[in-house]
Amino acid sequence: MTEDLPQRPINPYGEAKLMFEKVLIWYQQIYKMEFIAFRYFNAAGASERFGEHHRIETHLIPNVLYVALGKKQNCEIFGTDYPTPDGTCIRDYIHIKDLAQAHMLGLQAGKSGFYNLGNGDGYSVRQVIEMCERVTGKKIPAIEKPRRPGDPPKLVASAEKAINELGWKPIFPKLEDIVATAWAWHKQHPNGYADVKRLDL
Repeated sequence: MTEDLPQRPINPYGEAKLMFEKVLIWYQQIYKMEFIAFRYFNAAGASERFGEHHRIETHLIPNVLYVALGKKQNCEIFGTDYPTPDGTCIRDYIHIKDLAQAHMLGLQAGKSGFYNLGNGDGYSVRQVIEMCERVTGKKIPAIEKPRRPGDPPKLVASAEKAINELGWKPIFPKLEDIVATAWAWHKQHPNGYADVKRLDL
């Protein structure tokens, strides 16, 4: 997916993002304000100090790793009849450190507009579960459930614009590295930030 593809959101999440992008365009025209809007694909992975911990976790990789940690009995696959090689949704995963690098590059003067941030490779839900099993060395049971409304079969980024215009280059393009860093953080903090006594910011 390139930045100039027609935008036709199929769920409220995408619609809200598009609405704000339109606001930014109008604000630029009226007030001449430069802006950078990054279109993240699936942010994942962890740094040595910061990982993924939501009050209600909806993201695939941490939910799969919770099974490996023994915090859940199984993970869930929503939809197995998509027009993809194994029938499950395909997504592009991007490491949080690579996202951070893009933000630093986006602060350059004269840079403005919309940029996709992804690796350009897609992995299915089943492939993510298999990678989590490989990285953790644990069997991760999955329960198959019906599709969720608003889930497209495949979303993969073209990040050529960010690479060419911002000089951005992902350091962790492989799913294995993304999962490995997430697993290292979750093992260190099995209860998320409740295990972190103090953060040196």
